[in-house]
Formats: sequence, structure tokens, C-alpha cells
Amino acid sequence: MKVLFCGDVVGKSGRQVLSAVLPKLKRELTPDLIIVNGENAAHGFGLTPKLFQGFLKLGADVVTLGNHSFDKSDINETLDSAPNLVRPMNYPENTIGHGFCIVEKNGIRICVAQLLGKVFMRPADDPFITIDSFIKSHQKEYDWLIVDFHAEATAEKVGMGYYLDGRAILVLGTHTHIPTADARILLNGTGLQTDVGMCGDYNSVIGMTVESALPRFSGVQQRLVPAEDEGTFCGTVAEIDEKTGKCVSIRPIIIGPYLINVK
Repeated sequence: MKVLFCGDVVGKSGRQVLSAVLPKLKRELTPDLIIVNGENAAHGFGLTPKLFQGFLKLGADVVTLGNHSFDKSDINETLDSAPNLVRPMNYPENTIGHGFCIVEKNGIRICVAQLLGKVFMRPADDPFITIDSFIKSHQKEYDWLIVDFHAEATAEKVGMGYYLDGRAILVLGTHTHIPTADARILLNGTGLQTDVGMCGDYNSVIGMTVESALPRFSGVQQRLVPAEDEGTFCGTVAEIDEKTGKCVSIRPIIIGPYLINVK
């Protein structure tokens, strides 16, 4: 089984490159499951119901979010009603939305869950304790587990990969928008990449214009503006052995300007 994960979609450039590239990848790769991280799709901050439906029409089976899950208030009703729109599960109890969803492909029940990191991030419950509790209480409901770990620190993401080695088929990092060159299969069969990267304009500072981002490093808290030139698609494709439930291959996909293309 093939799983295609599309990195954080940032603003107009990200939406445009996803719309252009995803149909081609569907034809060429024939993925069984497509996951899109869409938390920055609405002008760089949050997601709207219209954009969520657009991702589904493009072929996404699941859309994940992150620390910008609630930036657009009109997404709240969709968060509660759409089972395949997933926000971090380690937000406080009674937070609107769902921290995981289960989709069936080829007779296999696949759980897609999201966790928010703690290092250099806004406060959230411990992701390690949260995923332990989740597995204990829900493991009979699914066959495979995929985790989108939305975190800042690379070490925390790698740590989560090893923590879930053999319990998740994939642990894929999001949030930092920079694709890492460490896609690998761990000893117990879990596919790991520290960060998938973003779908967006890489002639920028992680998706924001250089002009709006640079002053913030000197303490000037001015408004960030999404970069809207030609976008680059970043994603990861993995193959899972349906008999063993282990990852047998994982590789990044990069298509577009500014980065070295990998396909």
C-alpha cells in the first residue's frame, strides 16, 4: 500500500502548487491514501471550510492541522462535523474537533493521528503520554497508525519516531516547513522523516515574505505576509507491506523551483 503525505500547504502559492502537482502524482504513484497538512492554507494562518472541501476534491482522504487549527473561527463547525479533519489530540479535553480519524483502505483500518510538540511550542499536554494513552484505549479499533507530529524541535520529532517504532507505521514531522534529508525506516519497521516540508513559495522565510519576516528577528513584531510567488511541492511517499504492517520504503518528493527537485 502506498501512502502520500503532502507537507504543510502555505497560502495561495501552496494551494496552487498542490492543485497542479497532486493530480499528476495520483496518476504516476497511484497512492492508496493521501494526507494533506492544511493548517496554513488560508493566507498562511488556519483553514476555512471551503479550502478543506477543495482538498477533498483534489483527492485528500485526510486533512491534518496543527498549532493554527483555530485561527479561522468559521472552521469550528467543520472541525466537529468532519471526521477526516484532524487537529492535535494533545489539546485539553473538550477541545472542539477530533485528534484522530480512521479510514479503511484495502480492508485495512488506518488511524491517522496528530500530536503537537512541546519544545518551543505553546503549552499542550505531553505528546508521549497522550499517544501512549490513546494506543492503550483505541488499538483494537485500527490496524495501522500514522502520526503527523507537528513540532518545532527536530530532536523531539526523532524521539517520537523511536518511541513509536513498531507501534506506528509512519511518523512524519510537520510545522517547520523545511524538508529534512533523513527519511528512513527504523529497526522495527516504522517509516520516519523529521519534516516533510511545505507546499508553498520557498523564496521566503518558511512561507512568509522576507521583508515581513526579517524585522521580527530583531524584536519588531510586525505582521507576517505570506509569500505568493511560484510554489514548490514537498511531500513524502511510503510503501507499507500489507502482510506485515511495516514500512518497506520511504522517500521525499520535491517538485518546483528554489529547491533541488527530488522525485
